[in-house]
This record gives sequence, structure tokens and C-alpha cells, in this order.
Amino acid sequence: MAAYTGIHTQIARNNRLSVIYLMAFPLLIFAAVWVFFFLLAGWTEDPQMADPVSSATELFINVLPGVTAVVLIWFLIAYFANTSMIKAATGAKTLSRKENMRVYNLCENLCMSQGMTMPKLNIIESPALNAFASGINKKSYTVTLTRGIIEKLNDEELEAVIAHELMHIRNHDVRLLIISIIFVGIFSFAVQIVLRSFFYGSLGGRRNKDAGKAMIIALVIALIAYCLSLIFKFGLSRKREYMADAGAADMTRNPRALASALRKISGNHQLDVNDDVKQLFIENEPQKDSKEFSLNLTSWFATHPPIDKRIQILEQF
Repeated sequence: MAAYTGIHTQIARNNRLSVIYLMAFPLLIFAAVWVFFFLLAGWTEDPQMADPVSSATELFINVLPGVTAVVLIWFLIAYFANTSMIKAATGAKTLSRKENMRVYNLCENLCMSQGMTMPKLNIIESPALNAFASGINKKSYTVTLTRGIIEKLNDEELEAVIAHELMHIRNHDVRLLIISIIFVGIFSFAVQIVLRSFFYGSLGGRRNKDAGKAMIIALVIALIAYCLSLIFKFGLSRKREYMADAGAADMTRNPRALASALRKISGNHQLDVNDDVKQLFIENEPQKDSKEFSLNLTSWFATHPPIDKRIQILEQF
């Protein structure tokens, strides 16, 4: 049974791990580019690439400004457009204060107790039980709740769920997770481009021997880098969930309320939305049939820690 280590210790530990994860994303991009040139130099028959290390380094330096510019432009567009993209993907709408004073009162009381700015409140008209926080600054921070979670949880449980999402905002989790999603999107796009070039180039008969080698190398590296980026992203997400649980317990002084809420949410949380958005949810356990494939493998690619373990830790608070 895992022991609770304390909110401040957990915050410090998870923040250190988050910094490491986020540094790993851009480093992985640059490493993938260098390894591509290194393997290409070692496989090619070009006499000018007799020394793979120096050849790879020279080519890497030449393309570094272009790669950096493309990544930076992609990142900035996705970063500042994420709020509208998430709202469109979930179908969320503004939660009416007049008809939902209970929710507003719970959220406002928590924010006042923490000296936080009140986030926007949105609702998804779904009977599923789920919630998430989003946004990149005080103007865009939002807590989104489903109709199901508002109606099925009592005041203490709903307060604990809102506190969990406020912790994600207070600790800048939503910003960190959005950054990780953007970088994974870059690798995913790279894999798609290489795959299309590989198959369409092959079918069109336009590839020579060296071009075919380069395409194979690029495809293998892109796939490996994409898988590693997923592991980084999911590892970051899992760590932040534990921290938000602990923070919510500390904020409400009622850890058992969150444990009770998670029990009700478990098995009743599924929403038909984009997988990247699901990573933001308070719970994103796979469907029961998909869990039977390989527990050891899927645990590496899980966005959330097991809900039973989260409940177990909260009950030791």
C-alpha cells in the first residue's frame, strides 16, 4: 500500500519531474534529427560522409535554424489556439450562474480560501461523470463539468472535484499538459508525413536507392521518437493527477469526499471526445475490454494512475 508523502513534498517532487519531462520534448526533436543524419551517413555510399559523426553534426547545424523555426511556429499557433480547440472538441458551453448557483458558490468559496482568481465555468451536456481544467492564463482558465457529475455528486464530493481542477490551474498543470500535447502532435505529424512519402514515393517509382534508405531511417526514427514522446506525456500526466488529488484533499480538508467522488466517477466517466482532451479529465481509464490486452504495456501509455490506487492514497491522508 502506497503511503501518502505530504502535499508540499509531493508538489516539489512532481514539479521537478515535470521540468525534466518538458525539457525532454525539444531535446527529443533535436536528437531525432541528429540521429537521422548519423544513420544516413553510416548507411550511404557517399565518400563525403566517411565520418558519420562529423557529417551528422555538420548537417544538423545546417538544418537547426529551420527545424527550430518550424517547431516554434507550430508551438505558438497551437498554444494560443488551444482554448477554442478544446471547447469545440468537447461541445462545452458556458455554465449559467442563475441556474447553477450551487456550482458557482462551491467554486467561489474555494477560490477565496486560496486567494485564486475565479475561473470560467463550462458544462458538457452529458450524463457521464467527468471534469477537467483548461487554459493558459487567468483570462482563459476554465473548469468544465459534465451535467452528470453536477447531478450525481453531493456538495462535498462536487467541491472536492472542483478543488482537484483548481489545483491543476494553481500548479500550472493545464499549461504543462497542453505543451506536452503540442509536442506529441509534432511527432505524430512527422510520422504521418514520412509514412505518406514512403508509400506514395514507392508506388510512384520515384525513389532511388539512397532516397529509399533515407526514408526507411526517417520512418524508424519518427516512430521511435513518437512512442517516447507519448511515454513522456503520459508520465507527466500521471504525476500531476496524484498532485492534484493531494492538493484537493489539503484544500478541502476532506480527502474522503474526493475518494467518494472518484468511486462514483469510476466506470461512469466515458465521453466521446478526442484522446488528447481526455488527458485533461479527472479520470480517463480505458474501457474494460481494452484493459485486457496487456496491463503492463498499457500502464506505460496510461494518462491517469489507477483510480483504485488514487482512492487508496486519499483514504490514508
